[in-house]
Amino acid sequence: MARAPRRGPYVCGIDAALDVVSGKWKGLILWELDAHRVRRFAQLRRGLPGVSEKMLTQHLREMEDDGLVHRKVHAEVPPRVEYSLTEHGRTLNRALGPLGAWGGERIRREGAETVGAAETSPG
Repeated sequence: MARAPRRGPYVCGIDAALDVVSGKWKGLILWELDAHRVRRFAQLRRGLPGVSEKMLTQHLREMEDDGLVHRKVHAEVPPRVEYSLTEHGRTLNRALGPLGAWGGERIRREGAETVGAAETSPG
Protein backbone atom coordinates (compact mmCIF):
# COMPACT_ATOMS: atom_id res chain seq x y z
CA MET A 1 0.00 0.00 0.00
CA ALA A 2 1.36 3.42 -0.94
CA ARG A 3 2.07 5.83 1.85
CA ALA A 4 0.24 9.12 2.08
CA PRO A 5 2.33 11.96 0.63
CA ARG A 6 4.06 14.02 3.26
CA ARG A 7 2.95 17.63 3.34
CA GLY A 8 5.48 19.09 5.72
CA PRO A 9 6.44 20.83 7.75
CA TYR A 10 9.74 20.73 5.90
CA VAL A 11 13.08 22.03 7.11
CA CYS A 12 13.99 23.32 3.63
CA GLY A 13 13.45 22.72 -0.08
CA ILE A 14 15.94 19.84 -0.11
CA ASP A 15 13.83 18.13 2.57
CA ALA A 16 10.69 18.52 0.42
CA ALA A 17 12.47 17.27 -2.71
CA LEU A 18 14.02 14.26 -0.99
CA ASP A 19 10.61 13.36 0.42
CA VAL A 20 9.42 12.81 -3.16
CA VAL A 21 12.53 11.01 -4.52
CA SER A 22 13.39 8.95 -1.45
CA GLY A 23 13.96 5.32 -2.26
CA LYS A 24 16.63 3.62 -4.31
CA TRP A 25 14.60 3.28 -7.50
CA LYS A 26 12.63 6.52 -7.88
CA GLY A 27 15.41 8.51 -9.52
CA LEU A 28 16.07 5.64 -11.90
CA ILE A 29 12.37 5.33 -12.73
CA LEU A 30 12.32 9.07 -13.52
CA TRP A 31 15.35 8.67 -15.75
CA GLU A 32 13.99 5.57 -17.54
CA LEU A 33 10.64 7.23 -18.25
CA ASP A 34 12.34 10.43 -19.42
CA ALA A 35 14.62 8.48 -21.75
CA HIS A 36 11.85 6.34 -23.26
CA ARG A 37 8.73 8.56 -22.76
CA VAL A 38 6.30 5.64 -22.28
CA ARG A 39 7.04 2.29 -20.66
CA ARG A 40 5.04 -0.74 -19.72
CA PHE A 41 5.72 -2.38 -16.35
CA ALA A 42 7.84 -5.21 -17.79
CA GLN A 43 9.89 -2.74 -19.84
CA LEU A 44 10.57 -0.66 -16.72
CA ARG A 45 11.58 -3.76 -14.79
CA ARG A 46 14.00 -4.86 -17.53
CA GLY A 47 15.47 -1.35 -17.61
CA LEU A 48 16.15 -1.38 -13.86
CA PRO A 49 18.31 -4.43 -13.12
CA GLY A 50 17.81 -5.63 -9.56
CA VAL A 51 14.42 -4.03 -8.84
CA SER A 52 11.78 -6.42 -7.52
CA GLU A 53 8.23 -6.42 -8.83
CA LYS A 54 6.98 -5.43 -5.38
CA MET A 55 9.36 -2.47 -5.04
CA LEU A 56 8.69 -1.23 -8.58
CA THR A 57 4.94 -1.40 -7.97
CA GLN A 58 5.29 0.44 -4.65
CA HIS A 59 7.45 3.21 -6.10
CA LEU A 60 5.22 3.68 -9.15
CA ARG A 61 2.16 4.02 -6.91
CA GLU A 62 3.91 6.56 -4.69
CA MET A 63 5.13 8.50 -7.71
CA GLU A 64 1.63 8.50 -9.16
CA ASP A 65 0.26 9.77 -5.82
CA ASP A 66 2.92 12.52 -5.84
CA GLY A 67 1.91 13.60 -9.35
CA LEU A 68 5.18 12.53 -11.00
CA VAL A 69 3.97 9.56 -13.04
CA HIS A 70 0.88 9.08 -15.16
CA ARG A 71 -0.60 5.56 -15.34
CA LYS A 72 -2.74 4.85 -18.40
CA VAL A 73 -4.82 1.67 -18.54
CA HIS A 74 -5.94 0.66 -22.02
CA ALA A 75 -9.28 -1.14 -22.23
CA GLU A 76 -7.93 -4.27 -23.88
CA VAL A 77 -7.80 -7.96 -23.08
CA PRO A 78 -5.35 -8.53 -21.56
CA PRO A 79 -5.18 -5.02 -20.08
CA ARG A 80 -2.24 -2.90 -21.17
CA VAL A 81 -0.87 -0.39 -18.68
CA GLU A 82 1.59 2.31 -19.67
CA TYR A 83 3.56 4.71 -17.49
CA SER A 84 4.87 8.12 -18.46
CA LEU A 85 6.13 11.23 -16.70
CA THR A 86 3.81 14.10 -15.95
CA GLU A 87 5.09 17.63 -16.52
CA HIS A 88 5.76 17.77 -12.77
CA GLY A 89 7.86 14.60 -13.10
CA ARG A 90 9.79 16.04 -16.05
CA THR A 91 10.65 19.18 -14.06
CA LEU A 92 11.93 17.01 -11.20
CA ASN A 93 13.99 14.94 -13.61
CA ARG A 94 15.56 18.11 -15.04
CA ALA A 95 16.34 19.29 -11.50
CA LEU A 96 18.11 15.98 -10.80
CA GLY A 97 20.35 16.41 -13.87
CA PRO A 98 23.15 18.23 -12.00
CA LEU A 99 23.05 15.60 -9.26
CA GLY A 100 23.44 12.88 -11.92
CA ALA A 101 26.40 14.75 -13.42
CA TRP A 102 27.99 14.96 -9.96
CA GLY A 103 27.44 11.22 -9.50
CA GLY A 104 28.92 10.44 -12.91
CA GLU A 105 32.03 12.41 -12.01
CA ARG A 106 32.26 10.53 -8.72
CA ILE A 107 32.06 7.21 -10.59
CA ARG A 108 34.88 8.29 -12.90
CA ARG A 109 37.01 9.69 -10.05
CA GLU A 110 36.72 6.54 -7.95
CA GLY A 111 36.76 4.09 -10.85
CA ALA A 112 33.53 2.54 -9.59
CA GLU A 113 31.69 -0.11 -11.55
CA THR A 114 28.34 0.55 -13.21
CA VAL A 115 25.53 -1.80 -14.20
CA GLY A 116 24.70 -1.96 -17.90
CA ALA A 117 26.08 0.17 -20.69
CA ALA A 118 27.73 3.43 -19.61
CA GLU A 119 25.98 5.40 -22.36
CA THR A 120 22.57 4.45 -20.93
CA SER A 121 23.39 5.10 -17.28
CA PRO A 122 21.82 8.16 -15.63
CA GLY A 123 24.28 10.95 -15.00
